[in-house]
Amino acid sequence: MSRQAVPEEDRALAREAFFARSQACLRSSPLGKRYGWGIHHNAESKIALVPLGSDEYRNLAADPEVKQTKAMRSRRV
Repeated sequence: MSRQAVPEEDRALAREAFFARSQACLRSSPLGKRYGWGIHHNAESKIALVPLGSDEYRNLAADPEVKQTKAMRSRRV
């Protein structure tokens, strides 16, 4: 059973409603903010950590098709 107990037939609608607005999720993690890892996810919702300075990181950063979002700050300034 899923955490929110959403019936199978309603999951597509629930997923669409959840992702209708921006979610912090891993953007608020210290992996990107403090340790400099790139966090990449694809259309299949698979996630990969990409080390800063690697060839893969440079390729993703240079790809105009990849939407880039900065990690979130820990506190307001």
